[in-house]
This record gives sequence, C-alpha cells and structure tokens, in this order.
Amino acid sequence: MACTFFSCDAAAGEKYKIDPQHTFTVFEYSHWGLSRQQGRFDRNSGLIEIDLEARNGSVLIEVDASSVSTGTNLFDVSLRSPRFFDTEKYPKIVFRSTNLVFSDSGKLIALDGDLTIKAVTKRVVLELSQFNCRFMPLYFASACGANGSAKILRSDFDLGKYTPFVSDEVTLLFSVEAIKE
Repeated sequence: MACTFFSCDAAAGEKYKIDPQHTFTVFEYSHWGLSRQQGRFDRNSGLIEIDLEARNGSVLIEVDASSVSTGTNLFDVSLRSPRFFDTEKYPKIVFRSTNLVFSDSGKLIALDGDLTIKAVTKRVVLELSQFNCRFMPLYFASACGANGSAKILRSDFDLGKYTPFVSDEVTLLFSVEAIKE
C-alpha cells in the first residue's frame, strides 16, 4: 500500500473494521407531505474488504435495530415494537454487498447488495457520493470512509404502518468510516 500523510490507496484485499463512533445510518421519510423527517441508528458495525486495483471487494454493515433514535422517546419505543422493527425478534438490520461498482476511471461509485430487515431480504443499490481511503494520524492507521444513499419501500419489509400518511418510500443515508485491521 502506498501511503503519504494525506492519502492512502487500499491495496490487495485489505480489511477495514467499521468504526462505530463514526458510522451512522439515517432514514428519511415524508410526514403527511408536510416535511421530511429523519431518524437514525446509533450502533453500527461491520467489515469492508477492498482491492481498488482489482476493482473488487465486499462490504458488510450490521445495524443494531434497537439503537433507533428519533429524538422522541415515545416514537423510539414504538419503532422498536412488533408494529415496526420488532427489535426483540429481529435485533439486526444487515446490508451485505454482492457487487462493488466502479466508474471507468476506477472510482468506487455504488454497492449492489442485499438488505435484510425483519428476515425479509431485498436487493438494493447503495449509490456512493464519496469514497476515500487515507492514512489517519488519529488512528495511526489507514482508514476508508464513504457516504451513500439508497431508496427502499417500507412495505417491502413489513414496515408499512401508517402508509400513505407517512411515505412508503424511505431514503437511507449511510456515513461510514472503517479502520484497517
């Protein structure tokens, strides 16, 4: 791997562990057509394995469903209940890549993968707005970071309560940082 103080290129099959302190999954939806509301999941883990030269790798993101946070405790309790995420029965939300998509210039631009919520798995495309790897002086190690988004339908995952008053379509926003193992 070639590293300078400011940049680092991921080399053959390097593994990066997701940093839970700098990784968040946000969900955004329309509330009665009045505004876009957001919530987030505060506990995320996973692994990124990437070889930028060979243009391949894999991404695993595991979200602790019980860490859902909207800023309103009553709503958080409802989202954890069997009416929505049923976190006692289904404690994890999992994204597992099936293909990494690179531009002609070699930039990682999307992740094709499977999203599992409440034992329902659907294919999703996570479009990346940013992906970088560099040496991080804070960790004394190489790190990779990404921002991405995907659109899903709540009803596909048995989360359709209150549709159409609350939009069926939800935008998932991911901010991920991972440190080389």
